[in-house]
Amino acid sequence: MELQAGAEKLISLLTGAGFEAYAVGGCVRDFLLKRPCDDIDITTSATPFEVERVLDENGIKYFETGLKHGTVTALVEGVSFEVTTFRKDGEYFDSRHPESVSFVRDIRFDLSRRDFTINAIAYNGEKGYVDLFRGVDDINNKLIRAVGDANKRFNEDALRIMRAIRFSSQLGFEIEKGTKEAVFRNKELLKNISAERLFTELKKLLMGDYACEVLLEYREVIAVFIPEITPCFDFPQNNNWHIYDVWEHICHSVGAGEKIPEVRLALLFHDIGKPHCKTTDSRGDHFYGHPEISAGLCRDILKRLRASNELLNTVETLVRYHDIRLKDNKKQIRKWLSKLGEEVLRLQLKVRRADMLAQNPDKTGEELDGLYRLELLLDDVINEKEPYAVSDLAVNGFDLINIGFRGRAIGDMLQTLIALVIDEKLSNTKEELLNFASSHKTDF
Repeated sequence: MELQAGAEKLISLLTGAGFEAYAVGGCVRDFLLKRPCDDIDITTSATPFEVERVLDENGIKYFETGLKHGTVTALVEGVSFEVTTFRKDGEYFDSRHPESVSFVRDIRFDLSRRDFTINAIAYNGEKGYVDLFRGVDDINNKLIRAVGDANKRFNEDALRIMRAIRFSSQLGFEIEKGTKEAVFRNKELLKNISAERLFTELKKLLMGDYACEVLLEYREVIAVFIPEITPCFDFPQNNNWHIYDVWEHICHSVGAGEKIPEVRLALLFHDIGKPHCKTTDSRGDHFYGHPEISAGLCRDILKRLRASNELLNTVETLVRYHDIRLKDNKKQIRKWLSKLGEEVLRLQLKVRRADMLAQNPDKTGEELDGLYRLELLLDDVINEKEPYAVSDLAVNGFDLINIGFRGRAIGDMLQTLIALVIDEKLSNTKEELLNFASSHKTDF
């Protein structure tokens, strides 16, 4: 295994001082999978005090970032490495953190407390791989298996349940039978985990290459902390546009979406309002008003998961407008640019495409072609600097003040002017805009 120079140096210094030291965990797993890994964690038989002594003796700067858990962060040529003492965890009482940690000299204890075999492999250049739980075999067989008793591992730290399905989404690995049974058996423990932690894992899961398959197979696990999705399970969509039930459609749309967090989150929530507004007539099932209902549910969920306001607002907007059909003309594009802005409109088109890719392919071909034309027209509008925002107008607030506008009337007139310019009822010239404003001053 080829390690970064800084990691090699730290391992060499610690072993040279008489201690054991290894790269461990995700970096070893990712090397074996030929995946990039930026963070290298080091585990050692040296206590934190002994680690600091070695670093001091060699002039290496460090920070005491987690002494309670045995972690010192060393800074080597501008790159930070967490160096953590071999340890055993005490009892777990909150489904997340051990009540105590004890430092040990034997790496067997440290590896045996880890979550999955693929993350319980250590390495250094002298001894090679230390693989006590057949993690290399599980990597080769594309399996996610708990270290030891899966029920115990998940009861110790319930977040490992989400990590298991997240790794399955990212790596395309199957979860080993006993571990999978434990995932479902212990899923309710996720209620003990903080919303922030769950949301972090959910976002990583959604960005995986195999997100669709995992969402389909582990829907009951996700529903523990997002119960709003449960009505979508097995909920039929009997019309010409759909070939899947609501949840299946959602999962396939996520899988078809570009790997942009806002896009995949919007796709996860875009149709969750459908079970609440279904109607049926001779043409089949309809879901009038579902984007509005879905947007409301989406907002509640993201607030509960402690999403940032920026992310929440963007995703809610994408859900609310996911079903709009833009006509392929520049006037329509300018109107929606004015309403959403360029960044969100481009994301909306990506959401729309993924939504259609998860529908009946016999019905969506023409509309998919239309989306391509819309993107070309959008590029033209942006590149040609066609006006769609108040800031694009040939006049500004000071110009309106100079002709007698005051207070709120200034903003109202600017909004009126940009709407008329977008609608091609006024030209974006200072003279024409001011003439209109002057002649309509009494209306504001």
